[in-house]
Amino acid sequence: MLRTALKVIAVMLMAAGIIASLLGAHGAFVMSLWGVVLLAAMLFERWRYRQGGGTAQGEWRDTDERFVDPETGLLTQVMYNPRTGDRRYRPVLDDEKRA
Repeated sequence: MLRTALKVIAVMLMAAGIIASLLGAHGAFVMSLWGVVLLAAMLFERWRYRQGGGTAQGEWRDTDERFVDPETGLLTQVMYNPRTGDRRYRPVLDDEKRA
């Protein structure tokens, strides 16, 4: 929802800057520039955080740690990346509970 609102604002800024520039307003291109910056930041953020992925690929290893997440109430598995020291938490699927 917020992402959609920011995209709309970015497009409106770009359009307003272009229209104002065409109508002769000096310095109105700055609005377009801010719209481009906002849109680029959103696209970069989405690309940047998608790089990590959400599954146990690469160096991510399962640990023996499991707990019930207090927010969701789901059994959660702790995963560890020995190279970076990062930890990830993922819900345990029904098949895994039985194993």
